[in-house]
Amino acid sequence: MRHRVAGRRFDRSTGHRQALFRNLITDLFRYGRITTTEAKAKSVRSNVEKLISIAKRVNRENTAGLIHARRQVDRVVRDKATAVKLFDELAPKYRERPGGYTRLLKIGPRQGDGAPMVILELVDREQEKK
Repeated sequence: MRHRVAGRRFDRSTGHRQALFRNLITDLFRYGRITTTEAKAKSVRSNVEKLISIAKRVNRENTAGLIHARRQVDRVVRDKATAVKLFDELAPKYRERPGGYTRLLKIGPRQGDGAPMVILELVDREQEKK
C-alpha cells in the first residue's frame, strides 16, 4: 500500500530517478526552458522553486550563508557554470517575486506513445529572437 507516500517513482531506481531530476533541473537553469512529459515536469517543479528560493536568500555579506547555499545547490545542479548562473543571474532577477518562478505550457501528446508533453520554462525569461 502507498498510503501517504509522496512522489512519483517513474519505474526507476532511486539513483536513476535522482539523476533524471538533476539533469532536468540543470537543463532548465541552463536553457531557461525544457520539453518533457507532464508528470516529470510536475515532479521537478517544486525542486526548481526551492533552489531558486535558496539562491535568493543568500546575503552577499554573510559568507557562511553563501557557502551553505552553494553547497545545497551543488548537490542538485552538477554543472558549476549553471550553478553560478543561478546565483548571479536568476536569483537577482526573481528577488522581488515571492514565488511561482516556473510555468507549464501543454503542447499535446507525444507522437510515439501519446504521453502528455509540456514545456517547463522559467517565468520572465528572455525570449529568443525569431
